[in-house]
Amino acid sequence: MGTDTVRTASPADESAAQRRREQRGWYFYDWACSVYSTSVLTVFLGPYLTEIAKSAADGDGYVHPLGIPVSAGSFFAYAVSASVIVSVLVMPLAGAAADRTGRKKPLLAVAAYVGAASTAGMFFLGGDRYLLGGLLLIVSNVSLAVSMVVYNSYLPQIAPPEERDAVSSRGWAFGYAAGALVLVANLVLFLAHDTFGVSESTAVRICLASAGVWWGAFTLVPLRRLRDRKASPSQPSSQGAARGWRQLASTVRDMRRHPHTLSFLLAYLVYNDGVQTVISQASVYGSEELGLDQSTLIVAVLLVQVLAVAGALAMGRLARTYGAKRTILGSLVAWTVTIGAGFFLPAGAPVWFFVLAAGIGLVLGGSQALSRSLFSHLVPAGKEAEYFSAYEMSDRGMSWLGPLVFGLTYQLTGSYRDAIVSLVAFFVIGFVLLARVPVRRAIRDAGNPVPDRI
Repeated sequence: MGTDTVRTASPADESAAQRRREQRGWYFYDWACSVYSTSVLTVFLGPYLTEIAKSAADGDGYVHPLGIPVSAGSFFAYAVSASVIVSVLVMPLAGAAADRTGRKKPLLAVAAYVGAASTAGMFFLGGDRYLLGGLLLIVSNVSLAVSMVVYNSYLPQIAPPEERDAVSSRGWAFGYAAGALVLVANLVLFLAHDTFGVSESTAVRICLASAGVWWGAFTLVPLRRLRDRKASPSQPSSQGAARGWRQLASTVRDMRRHPHTLSFLLAYLVYNDGVQTVISQASVYGSEELGLDQSTLIVAVLLVQVLAVAGALAMGRLARTYGAKRTILGSLVAWTVTIGAGFFLPAGAPVWFFVLAAGIGLVLGGSQALSRSLFSHLVPAGKEAEYFSAYEMSDRGMSWLGPLVFGLTYQLTGSYRDAIVSLVAFFVIGFVLLARVPVRRAIRDAGNPVPDRI
């Protein structure tokens, strides 16, 4: 790829046509990988892997990975937690390697294709292969996290400041569109599996594997269009592994000089943990506790996908009137009410599950989008990249406690209703922490102008 490496240049120096070409290629990685998050992690893998674990369980309902007794109903949640912990260890190293060498495309390719291959390998899940399922989940989740660190690091290179909001939003929209499109195809296959001559379990395995094929196929687009840039002079490569951790530690130390920014990041870490756990565990709750079939879960996730876009736009308008902080606080109240109401959903009633999905969708996109935009005001000028690397760690790398609490609650109580309502604590604590952040003072302390509405 040496011919792709060029001198370091700001986005403003690039020709408009060349920049647009790279931006279009960049969008397609969201299009490629978001199908994994939607079809695999949110819809199919949780219920399917739980059933495999139950088939392998002993008479007391426990499986024994590495000799540790684990309730079969908690295995998926624990595997998600394990994957996130491994991601925390790997992401800083990947970020340091990308910054040190400037060769982001090879790193993106390796992470994407390891993730795509492990996802495609889920076709071979069946019988009592719950350990294989847990291993493939961990590998694919870690690969996604690493690839997103590299993917996001391209944004400052392909878009000048005045374009970044629009470019980032388009990538986000591409991801939701791809997730909805593939879920429609999944729904057709799952509902008509007899027509296609396959069993229900085979249809699920095809849906899982197809997400890996989609991920790998469309990753070719960004790999063809994105270009590597020369890295700035840095430390010797022998020190590269430690550099990622040193940079992260340096950023956290710098944040101590901006305690209100750090306080916001802590609040976000807590309530986003709740958000990510709801996303990953809702299908298990729907299938195991409410007795809903897979087609109902797919339609519910499609509803979330569509309403997340509408909710983000609506909350953006609310933020212009009431300010981002108040709007986010309002969304956390809505999250609390929605998840609390989920505890009382009657089993075997798809309509009420759809109502729950609609509530989640309306607050999902907006709470995440406004959190990112509010944090951008709290970042000192010239430190955007390093502060947002810490934000990325909070967004993707620290959401392990929620699945752990969910799994432990189920293991201790035997009730998914208790497990889902335990997540209310994340939104309540996050609300209290965020309410205590003096946002206007935090913006002034960061040296940034204070908007009229914030």
